[in-house]
Amino acid sequence: MAGNSFGQIFRITTFGESHGLAIGVIIDGCPSNLVLDMNFIQAELDMRKPGQSKITTQRKESDTVQILSGVFEGKTTGTPIAMIIPNEDQRSKDYSHIKDAYRPSHADYTYDAKYGHRDHRGGGRSSARETAARVAAGAIAKLLLAHNGIEIFGHVSAVGTINAPQLSLKSVSELLEIRESNIVRCADPATANEMIERIDSIRKEGDTVGGKISCIIKNCPVGLGEPVFDKLHADLGKAMLSINAVHGFDYGSGFEGSEMKGSEHNDLFIPPADGKLADNFKTVTNYSGGIQGGISNGMDITFRVAFKPVATIMQNQQSLDSSGNVSSVQGKGRHDPCVVPRAVAIVEAMAALVLADHLLRNKVIKL
Repeated sequence: MAGNSFGQIFRITTFGESHGLAIGVIIDGCPSNLVLDMNFIQAELDMRKPGQSKITTQRKESDTVQILSGVFEGKTTGTPIAMIIPNEDQRSKDYSHIKDAYRPSHADYTYDAKYGHRDHRGGGRSSARETAARVAAGAIAKLLLAHNGIEIFGHVSAVGTINAPQLSLKSVSELLEIRESNIVRCADPATANEMIERIDSIRKEGDTVGGKISCIIKNCPVGLGEPVFDKLHADLGKAMLSINAVHGFDYGSGFEGSEMKGSEHNDLFIPPADGKLADNFKTVTNYSGGIQGGISNGMDITFRVAFKPVATIMQNQQSLDSSGNVSSVQGKGRHDPCVVPRAVAIVEAMAALVLADHLLRNKVIKL
């Protein structure tokens, strides 16, 4: 199986399966002398781990990360960083009923067709459990970005048809406090309550619901991204679309921008005050989402990620087995009725990996 690595300079390779001994990641290209805050790394993993609340899967995993190499006396050495997260609460028997059957809208059929062999226990490598390794690597990328003043904030902006209002202009620390005050991780408390009720209602029906995560990257320097095939928004899009259950990505004005006139959509520059130019030129609006020509322009980078409803539902569905016989499949075990509350950490992690990689490509990293 190819395609397990991501990034050019700050490059990660993840490994492991949902019901194996452990999952993990190797980070290559991380600069030396970066001080690692293990409490921060674990806190990032805790945002993604299962069993957090009544609206997430009840699988119990501590997701305790262990660093095997690349760190000495609390600092990175510049050599590959190996991290593992043991699996502690597998229930492989919950998947015995799909050993020879294909679940609708899962990767069961495509894995079997491509490889001729699949791990049916929790989906094996196709399980979203793999993303814990990305979050661990993304936490280190975030620490690298913090030295360069870059902040990333994501929150659940929609569950089904329930949409949160546009975020008010608050600091990232204020937004984080609001987001973490509710179990759905929405930065608008009133909307959060609606979302929680909706997810819980869907869960009781044995069904699932999709949602959206909105993300903002603040203090990104001008000049990140390459102008043709490695555009910054293209790399962000690839990163987000690699996350399990993601079906859509847009940035800036997104699809709504296609309904506007150029005179409405253009981001006009703000004249410098007193004739003195600031370090970065600013614009009146930010329909470009902080990226123009594939290159960051110094404004906030904004994007949204759309997640489909989780494919495992606790209802009977008609399917086929590996011999083409009609069969009936019903979800068993522990599954999320809505993935977005736990996916906030994954979206932020993937954004951090993209930004760290492009900072190193531009050779503008500070430590």
